[in-house]
Amino acid sequence: MTNHWVDVKNADVILVMGANPAENHPISMKWIMRAREKGAKLIVVDPRFTRTATRADIYAPLRSGTDIAFLGGMIKYILDNNLYFKEYVAHYTNASFLVNPDFKGPGELNGLFSGYDEKTRKYDKKTWSIQMDEKGLPKKDPALKDPNCVFQLLKKHYSRYTLDKVSSITGTPKEKLVEVYKTYASTGKPNRVGTELYAMGWTQHTVGTQNIRTMAIIQLLLGNIGMAGGGVNAMRGESNVQGSTDYGLLFHILPGYLPVPSASVADLKTYIEKFTPKTKDPKSVNWWGNRGKYITSYLKAIYGNHATKENGFAYEYLPKLDEGMNASWLSLFDQMYKGKFEGFFAWGQNPACSGSNAGKVRKAMANVKWMVNVNLFDNETASFWKGPGINPKEIQTEVFMLPCASSVEKEGSISNSSRLAQWRYKAIGPVGQSKTDSDIMNELYFRVKKLYQKQGGKFPEPILKLTWNYGDKDASGKVKEVDTHKVAKEINGYYLEELVDKKATPPKVLGKKGGLCTNFVTLQADGTTSCGNWLYSGSYTMKDDKVVNMMARRGKKDIGGLGMYPEWAWCWPLNRRIIYNRASVDLDGKPWDPKRAVIKWNPNKLDPKTKKTAPGWDGDVPDGPAPPYSNEKAGKYPFIMRADGMGALFGPGLADGPFPEHYEALECPLQANLLSKQRINPAIKLFFDQKGGLKEDVFLSCDMRFPYVATTYRVSEHWQTGVLTRHLPWQAELQPQQFVEMSEELAKEKAIRNGDKVTVKSARGEVWAIAMVTNRFKPFKIANSTVHQVGLPYHFGWQFPEDGSGGDSANLLTPTIGDANTMIPETKAFMVNVEKA
Repeated sequence: MTNHWVDVKNADVILVMGANPAENHPISMKWIMRAREKGAKLIVVDPRFTRTATRADIYAPLRSGTDIAFLGGMIKYILDNNLYFKEYVAHYTNASFLVNPDFKGPGELNGLFSGYDEKTRKYDKKTWSIQMDEKGLPKKDPALKDPNCVFQLLKKHYSRYTLDKVSSITGTPKEKLVEVYKTYASTGKPNRVGTELYAMGWTQHTVGTQNIRTMAIIQLLLGNIGMAGGGVNAMRGESNVQGSTDYGLLFHILPGYLPVPSASVADLKTYIEKFTPKTKDPKSVNWWGNRGKYITSYLKAIYGNHATKENGFAYEYLPKLDEGMNASWLSLFDQMYKGKFEGFFAWGQNPACSGSNAGKVRKAMANVKWMVNVNLFDNETASFWKGPGINPKEIQTEVFMLPCASSVEKEGSISNSSRLAQWRYKAIGPVGQSKTDSDIMNELYFRVKKLYQKQGGKFPEPILKLTWNYGDKDASGKVKEVDTHKVAKEINGYYLEELVDKKATPPKVLGKKGGLCTNFVTLQADGTTSCGNWLYSGSYTMKDDKVVNMMARRGKKDIGGLGMYPEWAWCWPLNRRIIYNRASVDLDGKPWDPKRAVIKWNPNKLDPKTKKTAPGWDGDVPDGPAPPYSNEKAGKYPFIMRADGMGALFGPGLADGPFPEHYEALECPLQANLLSKQRINPAIKLFFDQKGGLKEDVFLSCDMRFPYVATTYRVSEHWQTGVLTRHLPWQAELQPQQFVEMSEELAKEKAIRNGDKVTVKSARGEVWAIAMVTNRFKPFKIANSTVHQVGLPYHFGWQFPEDGSGGDSANLLTPTIGDANTMIPETKAFMVNVEKA
């Protein structure tokens, strides 16, 4: 989230799209309703009339997979009616930047951007570049009139997204489109703010990244980034998803979103040069310019004294990706299916049910020699070898079960959607033979290390030279039990030498040798600091020479009644509650909306320690201490993580285009994209095409055998794939089995009654389900044709209930295809058929 959960109460308009918070994030509805009590309007856009929609002032239906068309129409509406926040757009976005005159968009190239290579399915982005002047700064047109400026290109791109066209694509009635657009666009004023809440209904598409980009463009046009009650806010589906990505769970990032190096990046110097953005603009903070400090401090944290200046701080020990390698979920199981792996750790997951195209996933697990399942309970993954349609005698995979502790049986932090790191204390110890995740890792590490010490290996140093000072050690040097506090301190970072500010008069000691780092501002690139994750530096630190676990704080002091609560736990970065908050003030540092002031420039700010006054910021932790934009000598741009300092209306960094463009889902009910000749995202990786591929990856679009759009979703009564809830009789009684929700019109057409057992089929598999006939779904009118949509929850699996009465996973139906940028699977829009069982 750019903002945080409580901040939703500050909005004037709330757009819920790609989410269903009333059922899936129920506590958030408290803050949505708090906003409504103060007069805010709630807009819900969803294929289904959800429980969230029952509380909405405006509900608009749309066909799954058409969000960019819907939002693109809003961009056109905002621009055509001059509803954008003009001063914000002119000064805080790249609207004035001049783009390469050779750039062409989908309106000119039949759905493609300039530079596309059909053979590689990739873009050469040369024409997407920004024109630079003789000083190396972007050329600009402050009047926003030049045909090559971003603002005019944006207008040109979305001029094709007319009400008629958008309605024909999405199935949303034109009057509903206008009502939504008018209401949300009303926030393009200094004294009105809109926020957007989304979840996997936006991300799990082949255009998932661009769905979010489209909303970011809207929020920049309306001036809603950095504001209280604004932002683009991801509602994570589990209380520590944010934390897991912050700490490098994904294959392509290290902790703190540092890039994982590829094999061609031979040394630390090359790494820093390649991944550190540069700017010649003195007003740009360009915070990623500190990447050298963060990667060096990270290497010192994990390799300690073995990381020296002479050996490049042990950079060679880091794992490297092959050039062009993609190790995301879909690719991993594709390679596993093809027999490329010997073993597999399924840690805290259930891919036999959660993985897209679950039938292929289950077959893939039969192609490894061994598998380790780390979980609270047995599940469909651990027992895949005895699942439906599988002969155990034909399975070679040896499965090991390592029982782990639940969240209430261990101590540590979680980081929720608000970027808020909160410390949890354990209620009881691990039950039976179960262990905490950290103690399981500890056992594995020392056993692997012992094998390397005994047997050697091709490259043992990355294991043998790791630091592992996480608790008391036995006589052999093994950590007996992991102390989570020591892990948290390593993440925060230490001063390995005394840190002195020599520019101060007299020189000032910033950090004592061996002390915990104050925050990431003091991290160094010379090996004198260590830090396991720069974003979390400051989370477990020193205050007045005392060690303080900032994440364990529970103070209830507020700022300005906005619900920021700066003394409750700790929020990255630097305890900042709203990021890009310098965009919440005008050029002189005055809040756009004084009633919702996030920060404001105070020429006479009082220092509570010295009792002296000096210019500074009041309110939230600002995006840097520099004075406001208008200060000629020291003023800075607001978007500090970008090299140009500006919010990006034009974003050339993505794989599939600098502006979001509507493409159909891999499987859809239309023979053609109504907006262009390019039906699907041209930059996605196809696992199956006309040239062939695995039969398990087959997809069929606009095929009368599979005429209905399908989507998957969650219900309140179950958790993820149900491993933690299907075993509980009271939960199972509330939602006992797989169901498929369908409209009354479709049920009548198929002679299906509510409660009938039906079979739902796709090109890849089938599941049985109980028909739930409801008016929550309505047929869509798409291109003068009637299109039906159905929905299934993804919580079920064959293994429990033991009698099979719960059904099986909806992911047996979903395709092997992912987003062009992240490869997140497309499980929210695919084609099925429904027949009586």
